[in-house]
Amino acid sequence: MQQSIIHIALVVRDYDEAIDFYVGKLGFDLLDDTYQPAQNKRWVVVAPPGGAGTTLLLAKASNPEQEPFVGNQAGGRVFLFLNTDDFWRDYERLRALEVTFIRAPKEEEYGTVAVFEDLYGNRWDLLQLRPDHPLAARGRMR
Repeated sequence: MQQSIIHIALVVRDYDEAIDFYVGKLGFDLLDDTYQPAQNKRWVVVAPPGGAGTTLLLAKASNPEQEPFVGNQAGGRVFLFLNTDDFWRDYERLRALEVTFIRAPKEEEYGTVAVFEDLYGNRWDLLQLRPDHPLAARGRMR
């Protein structure tokens, strides 16, 4: 059996501002942006450059029950982990684009990591795993 998680839904306030952040600041690729008239919503999918794994489905909050989860999808914990092949390159690029880092870079036994927030306050790890980490081959950039 072979399975994979293809999308993670990320609740956003507005499609275009989310695209601006994820594509414009983080440098993700916009893979799909299709209007779905039957549901009066857009299907917006983004992914890190060079990534062949899970994508983000930017899902606009569509009712009052969903709105409080914009920016708080993981209850204040780190929610998503962006693995990179060059931590310092990406860290400096994101800082120059005024992405907010809430934890400074740190060397851990698994690699180099810093925590940043997306435009809504969801927390992300920017991460470069050590080459000998068991998950390094799995997240290896091609």
